[in-house]
Amino acid sequence: MSDQQQADVVVVGAGPTGLMLAGDLAEAGAHVVVLERRGVDLSNLSRAFGVHARTMEELDARGIAEELLAFGGAQLPSLRLFNRVTLHLAELETRFPYLLMTPQYNVEEVLRRRALAAGADIRYDHKVTGIEQEPGQVTVHTEQGDYTAAYVVGCDGVKSAVRHAIGMPFPGESVLKSIMLADVKLSEPPAESPAIQGVNGAFCFVATFGDEYWRIFAWNSAYQKSDDDPLELEEVKEAARLSFGTDFGMHDPRWISRFHSDERQVPNYRDGNVFLAGDAAHCHSPAGGQGMNTGLQDAANLSWKLAAVLRGADPALLDTYHSERHPVGKAVLRSSGAIIRLAAERSKIKAAIGGFAAATALHIKPIEAKAMGMISGVGIHYGHEKGEDALVGHRANDIALANGSRLYEALRGGRFVVLDSAESYANRFTTDAASAATDGITKVIRPDGYIGWAGDDDPAAIQTYLDTHAGTLTEQTAR
Repeated sequence: MSDQQQADVVVVGAGPTGLMLAGDLAEAGAHVVVLERRGVDLSNLSRAFGVHARTMEELDARGIAEELLAFGGAQLPSLRLFNRVTLHLAELETRFPYLLMTPQYNVEEVLRRRALAAGADIRYDHKVTGIEQEPGQVTVHTEQGDYTAAYVVGCDGVKSAVRHAIGMPFPGESVLKSIMLADVKLSEPPAESPAIQGVNGAFCFVATFGDEYWRIFAWNSAYQKSDDDPLELEEVKEAARLSFGTDFGMHDPRWISRFHSDERQVPNYRDGNVFLAGDAAHCHSPAGGQGMNTGLQDAANLSWKLAAVLRGADPALLDTYHSERHPVGKAVLRSSGAIIRLAAERSKIKAAIGGFAAATALHIKPIEAKAMGMISGVGIHYGHEKGEDALVGHRANDIALANGSRLYEALRGGRFVVLDSAESYANRFTTDAASAATDGITKVIRPDGYIGWAGDDDPAAIQTYLDTHAGTLTEQTAR
């Protein structure tokens, strides 16, 4: 390798967040290099285990949702929380009204295939040792040489080398230690999945992957050990017995691990031309299964903005990544934290009171809908500026289009979609499509499936929005 190589964007980390980002950028024509400290034979650990509805919609907008579904996996129409509350995911207004139980490595495989097919350059065994910024350029130092790029995105996890290199603080606290994770077979599986119980100073979560394996997520206040202490299956069984009165006949673990749960978030997702996404920007408990999903949605928000600015869109667009995604990360910390704290409550009285309060609140339909929207991601929306239509920043529902396709099919390729307009717009990344909507409001849908502009049919205003938010790409620079 030469002493220095150049790219439009360097993505650090080949986990789900980094692979989503790289695939989007490469598909948009950017020269993107992914640097991964691990070797090409990545550890086949399951880590995350659930893909929520909004993430499935983002995968659908990239044409790979069906590919992930082809791996199989249980589709859970409901999610039970607080030992007594059930969120009825089947009621969500989406093509994916469920939680898909599938190991993280399946998600990574689908995203890796797409990124490579689009032309992303993934380089393994590349450990980042430092980062230097100067106007218009970022240099990434690795043990194998240097890389320069217009932008760098750290998607390299909780111990992010990028975050450390730019000196970004990661404030927060440790919530629980000695949490146990295991993928096992069960001789006597529970009647429902997921099954969640927390009593006697312990809690246990049991959920099927849809094959012969089950994910166990457990904690026992009586056994608080450091992360590097060996974990035996018997410890996991004991936590299950305390919680459920049975260990379900656990046997043949394919993966078993101990870790501690932190709640942390960086104060800013951007430092100059360096961005942080996924666990590098925020980490929280695995309760609710929102970690990987939040990271993938970070990537979906940032990727089209980087691609647009590289095409000449207004550079101020990049500031909206922090303003839109930081509040979401903060909200996820609150929701997952509330779940894990209630599950770990040692006082039966306090746990009962907390569970009753949660059950009572979540049986109020608007509150239940808000909780489902937050956990599934379907209810997450961004703000809008003064003078903009109130629809701006809201997620766009997948709808049938006049040409027989769907909105999320029209978004593929990182396109903007103008709905309910007969006008033709100059930007070649725009699809004009008459929708089946009846509200009479013209909308511009961003590549991440959110409404970017809405109002009366105003061709000049729409073209101005596209010029500042989409940029242009000439045939000479297209890949």
